[in-house]
Amino acid sequence: MTFSRILSRSFSTFLQPNSTISIKSIANDLYKERSLECLVQKFKKYSELKRFRTRAGIYEDTVRRLAKAKCLGWIEEILEDQKKYEDISKEGFSIRLMSLYGKAGMFEHAHKVFDEMPDRNCRCTVLSLNALLGACVNSKKFDLVDGIFKELPKKLSIEPDLVSYNTVIKAFCQMGSFDSAVLKLDEMEKKGLEPDLFTFNTLLNGLYGKRLFSDGEKIWELMQKKNVVPDIRSYNAKLLGLALDKKTKEAMELVEEMKTRAVKPNAFSFNALIKGYVIEGNLEEAKWWYDNIGDGESAPGKKTFEIVVPFVCEKGELELAFELCKEIFKRKFLVDVSLLQLVINTLVKESKMEEAKKLVQLGKRHSYCRYDLKLPSGE
Repeated sequence: MTFSRILSRSFSTFLQPNSTISIKSIANDLYKERSLECLVQKFKKYSELKRFRTRAGIYEDTVRRLAKAKCLGWIEEILEDQKKYEDISKEGFSIRLMSLYGKAGMFEHAHKVFDEMPDRNCRCTVLSLNALLGACVNSKKFDLVDGIFKELPKKLSIEPDLVSYNTVIKAFCQMGSFDSAVLKLDEMEKKGLEPDLFTFNTLLNGLYGKRLFSDGEKIWELMQKKNVVPDIRSYNAKLLGLALDKKTKEAMELVEEMKTRAVKPNAFSFNALIKGYVIEGNLEEAKWWYDNIGDGESAPGKKTFEIVVPFVCEKGELELAFELCKEIFKRKFLVDVSLLQLVINTLVKESKMEEAKKLVQLGKRHSYCRYDLKLPSGE
């Protein structure tokens, strides 16, 4: 007897329409299931319960696990299986499938769900258009977004909304087509739509992050004219822009401005400052900020170590680099193995064999993630 038949028989006693099994129990069962094949079969059986099919979070968690394991075939299996239920005639359910396919990077499948909606007598509104555009962006098919945005609204008599425009702007920014992204602001206003905080943050992150500081400043000024109040993401984008432009003094002033406006700096804010000092080659300031970041949301994270470790190695601060690596192991951060190997290689080069061997041993013993670290050849 096949596995699926055995599983089906074991479920038959309690997966009846009037089953009283709780969603919490189902969620726990799926969460604890280590076999992805079993997970897929259980998911399909649990989907027979209408109560289960209303739980978007369980769907997202399952697809995320399968996508992480690159099991795209199984994602297709569980999502295509959903089409046999009457829920698929509801726009919201089709939108969920499109979104899930998009997050798994399976845009063609998301587009297929969209194309099939009329055949299922499923009403298609701007919400479906936005789900398709979002799936396109999440699948990193940025070059397809503008074509969909121009063609489908006319074809289906759908009027794009603010979310539609924000998604297109995000796609242009991801492609580095900032002129096209900014032009969408004029198009929005002609349609009677006002850019919101999400619109501005998308543009600010794109422009400042690509070292287009003066262009970022124009968007910042426009945001102020529109009376859109910047949040932590806005300030962090500008902080990064200042850091990349070697304007750490102005970055410090911006941090003080954040405090006066009750916007609390977080780890990203401090990482931007540290990155600025690294770019300027200012070891002492970089070390000072690392030591004084603080706790909680401001505490040094994985990104902090990725910025600081190579810099202190370059500056010959090998004792500090060694201590930082031990801290990475202590905090169970999943950094790229090359970061740790860089420190080991540098330690060996400077005849600090004891410390190098210690890091190799820590990598092998680390329970959270085994790092394949090696001493350089001949050692």
